Amino acid sequence: MSFPAIRMRRLRRNETLRGMVRENKLAREDLIQPLFVVEGAGVREAVASMPGVQRFSVDQVVLESKRVADLGIPAVILFGIPAVKDARGSGADAADGIVQRAARAIADAVPSLCLITDVCLCEYTDHGHCGLLEGDEVDNDASLERIVQTALSHARAGASIVAPSDMMDGRVAAIRRELDANGFREVAILSYAAKYASAFYGPFRDAAESTPEFGDRRGYQMDPPNRREAMREMRLDLAEGADMLMVKPALVYLDVLADARRAFDVPLAAYHVSGEYSMIKAAGERGWLDADRAMIEALVSIKRAGADLILTYAAAEIAERL
Repeated sequence: MSFPAIRMRRLRRNETLRGMVRENKLAREDLIQPLFVVEGAGVREAVASMPGVQRFSVDQVVLESKRVADLGIPAVILFGIPAVKDARGSGADAADGIVQRAARAIADAVPSLCLITDVCLCEYTDHGHCGLLEGDEVDNDASLERIVQTALSHARAGASIVAPSDMMDGRVAAIRRELDANGFREVAILSYAAKYASAFYGPFRDAAESTPEFGDRRGYQMDPPNRREAMREMRLDLAEGADMLMVKPALVYLDVLADARRAFDVPLAAYHVSGEYSMIKAAGERGWLDADRAMIEALVSIKRAGADLILTYAAAEIAERL
C-alpha cells in the first residue's frame, strides 16, 4: 500500500501523538554531570570557553552535587585541578588530593549519588601529558603504576566507578588486579575505550589546565579516521575486565558509537565533550540557532546511536527541562 492509504504525517500531528510513537526518549537517568574541582573555599569560577560551566572548591562541589542529585541525575564524574603540578603527577594519587577530598565529601553528603572519577595524569603533570615521560615520549608501562595507584586512591576515597581516560595499553587489567587485591571488587571500571585525539577537547583543557606543554596526544589517543580500530580497543578492554565502555567524543563519532552498540551487549557511554557543548552554546549566544533545542537534539542523537549513558556539561540544565 502507498499514498494516500499510508500517510506518515498522521502520527506527527501533535505532541501527544509524537510522544506516543517516539522511538528514543532522553531521560534524567541517562545523564552524567562532569564537575571540575579546585583548591580553596567558596570558589565558583566560570569557565570562559564553556558558558554555564564552573569550577568548584570542595565545599561548593558538594552543594552542586546535591543540586544535581535533586534534579534526578544519578551520577557525577570528577576532574581535579591541583594547586601544584610536577613531572610525575604526584597529586593524582595523593590521599589528600583534590579529587580524593571531594570524593569523600560528596560520598558523605550525597550517598545516593553515583560517584565516578576520571583516572588520568594530564591534570596533574606539569607537562600536560597523560603519563610519565621518557624524553619526549609517554612511557606506557612506566605510566601504568601511576594510573593504577590513582584509581586505587579514588576507590579508597569512595568512588563507585573509576574511569581511566589515559589510553595506556593494559591499564584496565592493571587497575582491575589492583582493585581486587585491595578489597575493592565492587568498584566498577568505565573505560574510555575509544578515545580519539580530537580537536573538540579545547575548552576542557582550559577548564582543567591540561594543555600539553609540547606536542600533542596523537601518539596514544586514537587517530580520528580509524573506525575498525575502535572495536579492537573495546574488545581488549572488555577482555581485561572493563564493566562499561565509552566513546569520546560523541557527536562526531556517532558511527563508532553505533558500531559499538551493535557489537557489544554491555553498558555503553558517550562523552558529549566540551567543544561539542560549547559550539552549541556559542552559536546560541550569537542568535544563530535555538541553543536549547539544539542541545536536546544533540543529546537525543547520541541516545539514538546507542548510548545508555551520556556524559554532558548540559546535564543539569537538560534535567531541569525534562
